Amino acid sequence: MIEPLESRLAEFVSSNQFKTKGPLCVALIVTEHAREKGLPLDPGSLVTDGRGQVQGLGKSAVQAILKRHGIVRVLAEEGGRTSRGSLGNMERYVEFLNSLAESPDFDLNAIERFWISRVLAYFSAKPFRIKMDSSKSLRNAIADLVAQAETRQKETPGLHYLGIVLQHIVGAKLDCILSPQRITHHSYSTSDAQTGRVGDFSVGDVAIHVTTAPGEALVRRCEHNLSNNVRPVVVTISQQVAVVRGLAGNQGIADRLDVFEVEQFVTTNLYEWGKFSADGRRDALTGLIERYNEIVDEVETDPSLRIEMTIQR
Repeated sequence: MIEPLESRLAEFVSSNQFKTKGPLCVALIVTEHAREKGLPLDPGSLVTDGRGQVQGLGKSAVQAILKRHGIVRVLAEEGGRTSRGSLGNMERYVEFLNSLAESPDFDLNAIERFWISRVLAYFSAKPFRIKMDSSKSLRNAIADLVAQAETRQKETPGLHYLGIVLQHIVGAKLDCILSPQRITHHSYSTSDAQTGRVGDFSVGDVAIHVTTAPGEALVRRCEHNLSNNVRPVVVTISQQVAVVRGLAGNQGIADRLDVFEVEQFVTTNLYEWGKFSADGRRDALTGLIERYNEIVDEVETDPSLRIEMTIQR
C-alpha cells in the first residue's frame, strides 16, 4: 500500500534533515523547477555553469514563492545559495521528487503547500529576540519585541502570539516587582471565566486586563470590577489605547479606568529597578526576560515563545 503524499514528504524531511532554511529554500526552488520543466528532472541540468550552485536558488526567487502564499518574512538573505550541501540536497530531493511522480496522488500544488507549512513551522520554532542596545531606548527594545510578535501572528493565522507575549511579559514584570509567589500565571488559552479571575492578574484591589483587541466585553469586565470595589487597569498595544478610552467613555467609566500601553507599563519599571544606571538597566531587562522564559516554560507548551536576549554595548 502506497503511503499518502504528505506522509512520504514528512518521512523525507525527517530522513534528510530538510528542516532548516537552506534545505527549505532548495525544496521550494526545485519544486518550482518541476512545475516549469516537468518531471522527471535531471539534477545535472539544475547546476549553474562553472559556479557549482543550484540553478535559480536565490533570495528573490524564494521570496517570490513565499509571497504567493502571503508570506513576506525573509527565509534566507542569500536564498540558501551559500548554504553548504545545497547541491547534495538538490540531488536527493530531485531523486525523491522523480519517484513521487509515479504516485497516484502526486500533486505539485500540494507539495508546494507542504513546504510552505514547513517554512511556517521553521519561523514559529525560532524564539523571539530582544536586544539591549546602549544606543537605543529601553522602550524601543520592548516595542521591537511587540513588533516581532505582531509579525509572527500575521504569518501564522489563528495563533495569538501577540496576546501571549503581552500577557507573559506583564506577568514577568509583576513577578519582578512583587515575587513569584504573589502572582498566579495561566496559559493564554485559559479564560477568566474558567478560573473565576477578576482579570488576567489580580494584585491587591487591582485587576489587570491584558488585551490586544479591546471590545465591549472588556469594558463589561471592568464595570464588573468596579461594582465589586476592584480597580481595573488595562494594558494594551499603543494603537489600542485610544480605543479602550473611547469604549470606557461610552460606558461612563473613563475616569475610573487606568489604561497603559505595554511599552510604557514595562519600561518605567526597568528604569526604576536599574536605579537609572546603564548596568542596572541591563540587569533589570535580563531579569525580566529570564522570568518571562520561566513563565513560558511553566504554563505554555510552545518553546518558540521564549525570548533570547543579546547585549550590544
